[in-house]
Amino acid sequence: QVQLVESGGGLVQAGGSLRLSCAASGSIFSINVMGWYRQAPGKQRDLVAESTNGGRTNYADSVKGRFTISRDNAKNTVYLQMNSLKPEDTAIYYCKISFLLDDYWGQGTQVTVSS
Repeated sequence: QVQLVESGGGLVQAGGSLRLSCAASGSIFSINVMGWYRQAPGKQRDLVAESTNGGRTNYADSVKGRFTISRDNAKNTVYLQMNSLKPEDTAIYYCKISFLLDDYWGQGTQVTVSS
């Protein structure tokens, strides 16, 4: 079994910052991809940022220059530093890890940005 525990969400004013964390535990082997997705009410879940174990990162255009993904492989943890937050960043944020051809999702953490 694999468990993902997210933390760091909350309410922030526009222009503010938040840092999300996602720690994975359980029967984990070498994690290939660690990433963050988000889902706003009535919308589909979209990729925000992802990081491969080869050091490559990928960001949604809407967050480039504002969000930074990082990972600590020794701790099986992925982070998302979110700066210059906008009301349109409001969503439930989910982390996802991928290894051995399987994907595992966290339970989600709410991020609300007020104008």
